[in-house]
Amino acid sequence: MTDWNAHLQHAGAQRIDDRQVDFDTPEQARLAQSESVVSPLAHLAVLEVAGADAERFLQGQTSAQLSLANGSFAAPTAFCNAKGRMLANAQLLRIAEQRYWLLLDRDLLEPLRVHLAKFAAFYKAELSPRDDLAIIGLIGHAAPTLIETHLDMTPPTTWQQIARGDTVVLRHPGQCPRFALCLPQAEARDVWDTLARHAAPVGNAIWQLHDIQAGLAWLNAAHQDSYLPQMVNWEALGGISFKKGCYTGQEVVARAHFRGQVKKRLVRGQLDGNALPDIGSPVVDAEGKSRGETFAAAHDADGQVEILAVMTTREISEPPHVGEQRLELLELPYPLERLDPETMVSGGETA
Repeated sequence: MTDWNAHLQHAGAQRIDDRQVDFDTPEQARLAQSESVVSPLAHLAVLEVAGADAERFLQGQTSAQLSLANGSFAAPTAFCNAKGRMLANAQLLRIAEQRYWLLLDRDLLEPLRVHLAKFAAFYKAELSPRDDLAIIGLIGHAAPTLIETHLDMTPPTTWQQIARGDTVVLRHPGQCPRFALCLPQAEARDVWDTLARHAAPVGNAIWQLHDIQAGLAWLNAAHQDSYLPQMVNWEALGGISFKKGCYTGQEVVARAHFRGQVKKRLVRGQLDGNALPDIGSPVVDAEGKSRGETFAAAHDADGQVEILAVMTTREISEPPHVGEQRLELLELPYPLERLDPETMVSGGETA
């Protein structure tokens, strides 16, 4: 157990498994609707790519335009196989010249590192898991003030980053302000204690619930090699640059976009029960025919289950179900249209 994990345990954290952490704080999802909450984002990790050729190397591997990663704009991005299917999606941060961080699901860090290492061998670029970093999530309308007051940093806008020393703060989309703090574990203990005096500690399932409500689909090991980026609405979130040159899978991704060949899309919905479905659980129509699969699920403030699912774009016979639970489709908080990351560089949305 690391000192960081031991500190969290001393602060009341309960390890459910390698990915999930919880606290005894009651009514966590409801509390996060009105108060500030803080959480260890144990399901996320950072892969560093550094070296004299780091930018050139990544430019040929990722859907992001590397020149846009300027130390302020922290682009959503995707890594694909030759067939355009995603191996991982991530947030791309420029930390210094020829030094980048990829924030992604922890279970995809090593598979992505192994995949990229096959190409990095031809570049002056090194791939290093940053196991020395802690990642803390802060949610709430008062979160920007907490960042400014207690970290002495100007809160970034959505998909932007700001750094002070070895601490990087990112803002993610959401119904209320959400910040991810990436910082050395040695410093994280004091930062956690400071924030926890002003924000209630909650499990990282609350952060994942807010991802679902934001229509933000982060791949984990269960999703690898399954989806084109557009199937999780990645181009609607600015996660694909259609103005850059070639990268692995680019031809397939571009063809699907320009020829309108995306036959599945990410949808958001709520089940009429409280049983959490497994990732991959089928979404069936009224006739029992599979029309998609569950991508992510979490309990909301009312104890019901909210999900993201990847479903066919064709009309289906209503109502859809996941198991015995009826699925009510909810509106996504963004339009399903192409958002060019080139338009996002100067600043993100504040909502």
